[in-house]
Amino acid sequence: MNKLFFRILVLLMSLSLIGIILVQVYWFNSSLENNEEQFKNHVTQVISDVSDKLEEEEKYSFQDKINHIKDSTGKIPQKEDLLEILFVQRNTKTNKTIVYKNSITSEKYDINGTIFNKKFNSDGFKSFSSKRLTEVYNNNNIIDNSVLNQSTIPDIKIEKDGNLDILNQAQFKISYLDYASILPIDERITKEKLKSLLKKELKEHGIKTKFEFGIYSSGVPTKIKSEGFHYDKEATYNMPVFADNEGNSKYELLVTFPYKKKFLLSQLVSITILSIIFTLIIIIAYTSALNQLIRQKQISEIKTDFINNMTHEFKTPIATINLALDAIRNPKIIEDKEKVFRYLQMIRDENKRMHAQVENVLRISKLEKKELDISKEPTVIHDVIEDAIEHVNLILEDKQGTIVKHFNAARTTCLVNEVHFTNVLVNILENAIKYSPDVPEIEVFTENVKDVILIKIKDNGLGMSKTAQKRVFEKFYREHTGDLHNVKGHGLGLAYVKRIVEDHNGQVYVESEKGKGSTFIIKIPLIN
Repeated sequence: MNKLFFRILVLLMSLSLIGIILVQVYWFNSSLENNEEQFKNHVTQVISDVSDKLEEEEKYSFQDKINHIKDSTGKIPQKEDLLEILFVQRNTKTNKTIVYKNSITSEKYDINGTIFNKKFNSDGFKSFSSKRLTEVYNNNNIIDNSVLNQSTIPDIKIEKDGNLDILNQAQFKISYLDYASILPIDERITKEKLKSLLKKELKEHGIKTKFEFGIYSSGVPTKIKSEGFHYDKEATYNMPVFADNEGNSKYELLVTFPYKKKFLLSQLVSITILSIIFTLIIIIAYTSALNQLIRQKQISEIKTDFINNMTHEFKTPIATINLALDAIRNPKIIEDKEKVFRYLQMIRDENKRMHAQVENVLRISKLEKKELDISKEPTVIHDVIEDAIEHVNLILEDKQGTIVKHFNAARTTCLVNEVHFTNVLVNILENAIKYSPDVPEIEVFTENVKDVILIKIKDNGLGMSKTAQKRVFEKFYREHTGDLHNVKGHGLGLAYVKRIVEDHNGQVYVESEKGKGSTFIIKIPLIN
């Protein structure tokens, strides 16, 4: 049940984390799309504003030119009556008559189009004015055209005159567009002017990235374009410019942004970095928590394994001691001194075995707390190896095994703690004997590599997997081989070995293959 709950918890946490990441990716894509749409709207507005300003400035320039020519010629404009409107309204009950007259006059300036361009043909430029008269007659006389032509004095008379701005503007616009449409584009606008207008408008809309521009005529590029302009479908925006009187335009303004993507991403960079940082923190926290959970689960299993092994290791000697004590208490046995001594020796051996197990546990505990006093003295390593082999001789003889020495090292003096380093070698040799299913055949090699002595202990035992090789020096770790108690031990020996060797500024590692034995290699620095 606990294992199922743990798996469900890990699955839910993983799905939640993936969900958070997917939401972040979705948010980023949505923000990028929104920025791109906003960018498009801003650029479209900029091009529209620039197009309007180009036409306005061209119109004002043309108007100034016309006014200047009007003033410089000094000619009196020719007046021409275009239209006269007469409107008479009479109230039969009151005999009140209202007469309204409106005459429209044009002033024609003799400004021939050839002044501007040979292709431009016009009868001249005109301005329009109107004269408006309103008369009210309150008498009973009948008012008609014949009476109006006589000197009849109205009761009320209102006169107004002035320019007709609407007609003037319409006439001017028509003339200006007819004239401008025949000019080549490079006479209507310069690259510098267009660049200046675009730069100003883009800045006002917050678009601070490099741009290139060009004006095309019927799909063909004109002289008005920047040096680096080239058409890019994804990053180019266009709009017609310089429309004629019919609203048609043969010119098109194109603006492209080479670093558009970079600019759009730069607007999201700060919030994106924060989002990535927070997501990474969540991922790290999640993986760390998951790793701790798995580690705690493994430690729990290892401790259970350790307790089971320790219990088994103590149960056997305790049972043996009890049996020996019961045997000694037997009247028949107690009289036989030889048997009594043998049983006492058994009790001593089993007690010594239990004491050794307790010492091993205490020793590794002291090492972790840095309470173990390890004083070092110059020592000949070959002597330490001989001493360690002597310690395991009894176990080796019991299994009818052999140890072959290959002492090839010429320099062998190292700064070590003789007792602890002997224990290191004894631990490795005991493992070599214990994990040999057949008759143990052990070889011990020494050699010099620069300022280091290498000690290799090779056996013909069970060997170990790649996973076991990585974890064999961990505290409490024992590789499972089917039967939990097929080999005595509790996973502390090699942890002790690693700590002692590292305290001597050395290294220890293992090379092994399943079913082909193992080789433990120790590197210890020599005394110069």
